Amino acid sequence: MISGEKIRVVIVVDHASVTGGQAKVALDSALGLKQAGCEPIVFAAVGPVDPRLAQAGIETICLGQQDLLGHGSRLAAAAQGTWNFRAAEELEKLLARLPRDKTLVHVHGWAKALSGAIAGPIRRSGLPRLYTVHEYFLHCPNGGFFDYRKGETCALRPLSAACWARHCDSRNYPFKLWRNARLWVTRNVARLDACFDDFILLSDLQAELLKPYLPAAARLYRLRNPIEAEDLGPRHSLGQDLLFVGRLSAEKGILLFAEAARRAGVTPVFIGDGPAAAQLAAAYPEARMLGWRAPEEARAAMRAARALVFPSLWPETQGMTAVEALAMGTPVIVADGCAAREWVAPETSGLWFRSGDADSLAAALRRMADPELAARLSRGAYEAFWRDPPTLDAHVADLLKIYDQVFAAHGGRRAA
Repeated sequence: MISGEKIRVVIVVDHASVTGGQAKVALDSALGLKQAGCEPIVFAAVGPVDPRLAQAGIETICLGQQDLLGHGSRLAAAAQGTWNFRAAEELEKLLARLPRDKTLVHVHGWAKALSGAIAGPIRRSGLPRLYTVHEYFLHCPNGGFFDYRKGETCALRPLSAACWARHCDSRNYPFKLWRNARLWVTRNVARLDACFDDFILLSDLQAELLKPYLPAAARLYRLRNPIEAEDLGPRHSLGQDLLFVGRLSAEKGILLFAEAARRAGVTPVFIGDGPAAAQLAAAYPEARMLGWRAPEEARAAMRAARALVFPSLWPETQGMTAVEALAMGTPVIVADGCAAREWVAPETSGLWFRSGDADSLAAALRRMADPELAARLSRGAYEAFWRDPPTLDAHVADLLKIYDQVFAAHGGRRAA
């Protein structure tokens, strides 16, 4: 691992503990940066604070607020989500006391609690700043360029008249209108999108999707998310389970997987929970639903499965579960419309199917019954991941190189 100078990196993220992929990447990177010799500071709205941060000696400022979905008052949640005054005030204080020549602001997330109000303090600080695009809330009202009602990618221009008119949200139309209003405030009042010229992208799919919306002069960097995995060696036996691991929500393609499994005459297995769990269980009683499992249990299940099925309908930014499965030597059956496809070489480490097509997925599921094919893909999956594993050390080394370029572009000192 390379060592950085004693630069300070203010990591801005909604949650101070791991609640999903976005927070995990942000907090893991803070731990890795600390080990590399930097001085990360985590700024978050929602607790609890991950105990690993204090153990590592990382300064953490957590406002003790609730996120928008967990808030007891819908009205208060709407107000906070539109403009979080306290977040703006506390971030202003933090950035004002940090040295000008060796501090960088790295935003990972804002839409679940912090709001676009963080833009003012960041802009006024004059510090170099960087934005990682974990999702699309900076450019799309519902954060996914996805019509949750139709179950398909949305091609409408965000905040256009057609966008305002379409009910695409997973909840209700008034909530969609609030999300549109929030994005309008974020872009036209807070001007959060205009704060950044430097963006980290996780996939080629993101670069293609965001091309019409990013500034023409934007500097784009590619960075792999760190994947926590143990090298267990190639697999010598194959299980039978065709497994989904993740949030049980419609955009993840879980109903598509269940329907394809029914057509293929196989039993789908699900690890996870979410808003579509009851619908899934009612419509497909033959499915094996194992509920949430601890990370080590989920990884053990992936290691034992015949294949991981990644049927996502929305344009995933990376698809970390798919990458974790490859590390286990488990082939991945992946939709060709999401970014996880970029990790899966068809016929080498897994199979692609046409996104949203149950018959195409059913055909792939049937093919996995061939033990010779499954064994070959298993070897390919293991070799593909461990040839150049995206470890935390590798992530931090590449991140420091990006920081170096951001400092240089802003006329500041070098990061490493």
